[in-house]
Amino acid sequence: MADGIDGPRAMPAAGGTPQQLVVLCHGLGADGSDLISLSEPWGQAVPHAAFASPDAPFPHDSGFGRQWWSVADRNSVVMEAGVRRAAPYLDRFIDSELARLGLPLDAYALMGFSQGAMMVLFTGLRRAVPPRAILAFSGALVAPGALATEMTHRPPVLLVHGEADDVVPVSRSRDAEAALRAAEVPVESVFVPRLGHGIDPTGLSMGGLFLQRAFPPNA
Repeated sequence: MADGIDGPRAMPAAGGTPQQLVVLCHGLGADGSDLISLSEPWGQAVPHAAFASPDAPFPHDSGFGRQWWSVADRNSVVMEAGVRRAAPYLDRFIDSELARLGLPLDAYALMGFSQGAMMVLFTGLRRAVPPRAILAFSGALVAPGALATEMTHRPPVLLVHGEADDVVPVSRSRDAEAALRAAEVPVESVFVPRLGHGIDPTGLSMGGLFLQRAFPPNA
């Protein structure tokens, strides 16, 4: 537990000592239990990876669930201030989990959904030791203008977004794709027709393949 951030965990599908860590960051109004079930399909893809799904640090404005920051004001300046306030919590959680599992500093990947996707994109691109991969589902790139001066590494990024998303418009991931490519970040994008704000079998499959490439066997 790091600064109050904690949540459900899953050990490797293959059993034994974890060789990698996948951190899953939930969306607005959910909590860590919302995504930990992804350890089942993705655990088959990366059977030696442990999974951790922390609760966001702040109670949701509605009183139910958690949030990385309030979206009562969606002004870009306010959003950037929110993600900057939350990023150190995620940073410390990642460091704490790697130390707890006795893993190398680079033996991790980050995945997020919606607001959690915004968190992993912002935090992962600025980490002292980069993740092997960043998977951002139905999210957005906050503070793209700061990438040139703040980005520390260029880890591979997967963007997945439903074209029928009426919560976070698909245009936000398209904008993220353009900004990341301009910053020379290796990015793959999957835009799923007729999918709303969620994760479907296409996203699950692409996510599993992306993690397999990040953590190849015997590497």
